[in-house]
Amino acid sequence: MNKRQTRVFAIASTAIASLIFLVLTVDSHRQFPKLTNSDQITDAVVRGQDAWHRNNCINCHTILGEGAYYAPDLTKITQHRGAPYLTAFLKDPSQFYDEQTHRRLMPNQNLSDQEIEDLIAFMDWVSKVDNQGWPPRPILVTGGSIPGTDLSLAQQQAGGDAATGQPPAARPVTSANDPIALGEALFRSAVPTCAACHSTAPGVNLAGPTLANIAATAEKTMASPDYKGKAKTVEEFIHESIVEPSAYLHPGPMYSANGVSFMPTTYGKDLTPEQIDQLVAYLASFK
Repeated sequence: MNKRQTRVFAIASTAIASLIFLVLTVDSHRQFPKLTNSDQITDAVVRGQDAWHRNNCINCHTILGEGAYYAPDLTKITQHRGAPYLTAFLKDPSQFYDEQTHRRLMPNQNLSDQEIEDLIAFMDWVSKVDNQGWPPRPILVTGGSIPGTDLSLAQQQAGGDAATGQPPAARPVTSANDPIALGEALFRSAVPTCAACHSTAPGVNLAGPTLANIAATAEKTMASPDYKGKAKTVEEFIHESIVEPSAYLHPGPMYSANGVSFMPTTYGKDLTPEQIDQLVAYLASFK
């Protein structure tokens, strides 16, 4: 290739690359309103963003892959923790984590009620941005999991689920599956995600109490004089706990405040009665 051909090749390559970059840039800007739900940016969201920067939250946390990696990524935090929990946590983080046990503790920022409400509005807007899987492996809050990666120890040792070769959250389910299988899928996919707050392992309490042996726990609770709910059976108790979380308050400051459970109250509206029955069937199987 002589000098003239080299010059032409360089100019043509630069022009083509620039054109491709320009087209991709225009296409990205065309999609931004839909990807970011910009029409949902309210005054509260803007104030929440200001509070996020004012309190230097980004020095420890990340959102959309930007920030520090000392503390969990908060891109999808409102899908892992409901507003009541986040409100109580931001008021006093020390109620939820112990520095000696967890080795680090979020400092109390002494936020006002308005700042907390605005921060949650901002983080809720962020959670609905289509981030197309970025970052690929964020530091998650305790109990959170990247869809498709929550293998049990036995499945890890076997190299995947024996029947499908896939971890539980990646298994496809259809209406032909039994209610327990459908309930397990909902447990891992409902928003906020049940599995982000509740463990199914004995003695492992996350943002919510463990659901291991919930059938026996339900029977013991219903027999207690402290129980003021209406449930008469294990299934009714679990159903009541899903749609009316404050009907019975599990002891401990991590789970409720001022007579109100931190568990979201949205499941009764967002899930169909059939889906709630499937969740009940799955949870009631933990004898």
